[in-house]
Amino acid sequence: MIIVMNMEATKEDVERVVSAIRSNHLQAHIVEGESKTVIGVIGDKQAVANLSLEAFKGVEKTVPISSSYKLVSKELHTKPTVVDVSGVKIGGGNLVVMAGPCAVESREQLMEAAQIVKAGGAQFLRGGAYKPRTSPYAFQGLEHEGLKYLAEARELTGLKIVTEVTEVEAVELVAQYADMLQIGARNMQNFALLKEVGRSNKPVLLKRGLAATINEWLHAAEYIVSEGNQNVVLCERGIRTYEEYTRNTLDLSAVGIVKHLSHLPIIVDPSHGTGKWRMVKPMSFAAIAAGADGLIIEVHPNPAKALSDGPQSLTPENYREVMRGVYKISDFMKAENLFTDYMKD
Repeated sequence: MIIVMNMEATKEDVERVVSAIRSNHLQAHIVEGESKTVIGVIGDKQAVANLSLEAFKGVEKTVPISSSYKLVSKELHTKPTVVDVSGVKIGGGNLVVMAGPCAVESREQLMEAAQIVKAGGAQFLRGGAYKPRTSPYAFQGLEHEGLKYLAEARELTGLKIVTEVTEVEAVELVAQYADMLQIGARNMQNFALLKEVGRSNKPVLLKRGLAATINEWLHAAEYIVSEGNQNVVLCERGIRTYEEYTRNTLDLSAVGIVKHLSHLPIIVDPSHGTGKWRMVKPMSFAAIAAGADGLIIEVHPNPAKALSDGPQSLTPENYREVMRGVYKISDFMKAENLFTDYMKD
């Protein structure tokens, strides 16, 4: 249920409504709008139905929420969310690019990659310190040492850091070094991990699972937001289909669907979505044209020598070419007010 407070409602009016909700063992989530306050009620359906909140002073109306994911639904929060990551805003028509190597391989490799990423115009450096791989014999990452290198790269370039956290026990440590915590595709339904990052104060990048429906993906986001962390960005990174030419099938329709169903920002990963560096440029262009709030792409100083995901990593030259194109498309979208049209729904 959504409770819409009227424009004259005072802080005390809101507090009385919230107190009544919580006294019935229900959760209350407050959304402050420009002119009105909205309160989302989460919990037992019968207990919610028994509330007589329209009788409270300051309440304009109550509206039932039809979707089972309440907090990430556009029904509760009609205005698109803008997630602020250490001063970089994701959503609301701001084009954000996260770029860097799949894995942190060495200090020298990461510092070189960070300078390439910075020069190309991205705002974030991506790089995995913890790398769970399909094969137990593949490179697994530098772990804590890799986190230290990421922090050093941030000091060198000013780029924000996004890196994956793979287990509950590592959240506190990774959060000390990263500006944004990434939940990888394999962990999209690791509910204990989702709850733990939800209790952190770090923005979260939630990748879509290998074969997850959009409904399952939004419910995963709900786990994070329900713990109090509303700074969630979704990432479409391709799903498993019958197609064998590409590593995954990049589902760009997910951008439009998420914009329709949710207020959360969404970015696209064309590197994992295709697994082929030649496909990264056209899919990046298409993602921005589809209304994505940004991209996360793999860039390596020398992809031929990369310890992981070399075939889908861009060379510095190809990276610069992609960046020139995506900014041109973004500028055109803004000039024609096309981003505004997407956000209107």
